Amino acid sequence: MMQGKKTTSKVIPFLKNAGYYYQKGNRYYQQNKLEKALLFFKKTIEVEPENSLNHYNLACLLSRMGHLDKANQIFSYIVCQMDPTLTECYFLMAVNYGLMDDLEKARHYLNLYLQISPDGEMVVDAEDLLYALSEEEEEEEEEKRELPVWSKKERPLAGKSKEVEETLQNYQENKAVQHLLWQSLYQKNEQVVEKAIRMYGMMPEEIGEKALKEFVRNPWVRQRLRLQALLELKNMGIRGTVTVFMEGYLREIDLLYYPLVAPRWLGKWQDVLDCTLVNMRSSKAYSERFYEDAQAIWIDFINNIYPRVPTIKKIETWAAGLEYATAKFHFLSVTQHKLAQQYNISPSSVSARYKEINKVLNLEHRAYHNMLMYLTQREKE
Repeated sequence: MMQGKKTTSKVIPFLKNAGYYYQKGNRYYQQNKLEKALLFFKKTIEVEPENSLNHYNLACLLSRMGHLDKANQIFSYIVCQMDPTLTECYFLMAVNYGLMDDLEKARHYLNLYLQISPDGEMVVDAEDLLYALSEEEEEEEEEKRELPVWSKKERPLAGKSKEVEETLQNYQENKAVQHLLWQSLYQKNEQVVEKAIRMYGMMPEEIGEKALKEFVRNPWVRQRLRLQALLELKNMGIRGTVTVFMEGYLREIDLLYYPLVAPRWLGKWQDVLDCTLVNMRSSKAYSERFYEDAQAIWIDFINNIYPRVPTIKKIETWAAGLEYATAKFHFLSVTQHKLAQQYNISPSSVSARYKEINKVLNLEHRAYHNMLMYLTQREKE
C-alpha cells in the first residue's frame, strides 16, 4: 500500500493587536456590558503598554463604572508619566472628585485644566463648573461679613410668604442675599435646594433663568432636583433649548416638548425611576436608548395622571411595572415572573402596576403603531 505524501499547511497566526481589543471592548461598552468591556480594555494595555490612549480609555471606563478613585490614579499617571498633552485628564479628574464630594480638589483640577489648556474643547464646561462650585474666595469672605444673622427658623428660604416677599425685595439691593440664595442651590439639604429653586422661579427671567440653567447642567446635583429646576423653568415660560446633564452626558432638550407639567417632582417618583434604571443596567437585555425610554415613559405617566397621582407604598412594585412597560414597548422577551424575582415581589404586583401604566399611556397600541410604521418604511426602502 502506497502512502500518500503528507501535506503540511502553513497557518498564519492572527495577531490580535491593541486595535482589535479596543474594538471588542468598545462594542461591549456600547451594549452597556461594562465588565466585559473592562477585560478587553485591560488587554489593550497588555499589548501596547506605552500607548497613553489605552490607559485613557480604561480610566474613562472605570469612571463610568463608578471606580472614580482608581480612574483618577490612571488619569494622573497619564499626564505625569506618559503624555502631558492629554489635558482632558485634568478636567475628568475634576468631575470625578466632584462626584466624590471632594470639591477642593475638583476646583483645583478645573483651574489647572484652564491654565494648561486655555483653548481646550472643555473650557466652557470647566468655567461653568467652576462658577457652580463657588465664586472667588475673597469675595465670599467679604460677603460673609455682610450676611444678616438668621436662625434656622428665620432664614428667608423657610417658605413663609412674608419672608419670601422680603427676600425678593432685598435681592436687588443686597449682594449678601444674592450670594446666600445662590449658595442655597448647592446645599446638601434638599429642602433648602427646593426652596431656592422655587425662589429663583419667582425672580425676573434674566435672574432666575440664568441661575436655573446653570443648575440643570451641573453634573453634581441630584437628578430629582434637576427635574424640579426644569419644571420651574417651564413654568416660568422659558422657551427654546436648554443644556441638561443627564445619564452622564450634556444634552440639549426643548422645554416646549419636554413632558413636565407637575408643579413638583417628588422624591418617591425619582426613587422609582432610579430603582428601575439600576435593575435595567444590571441586565444584558438593554442598551443606552432603553434607559431614556424608561425615563420618558415614567415622566409621561406622572404628567398624564397628575394631580391624581398614585400613592407609592413600595418602590419596587412600580419600578418593576415601569421596566416591564419599557420592555413591552420594545417587544423584548422579558417576563413578569423574571422581573418579580429580580425585584423580590410577586408577579401579580408587576402585572398590576404595568396595567395602570398601560391604561394611562396605551403603550401596547403605540408600540404596534410604531412597529407598523417601521415595517412600512422598510418595504419602501
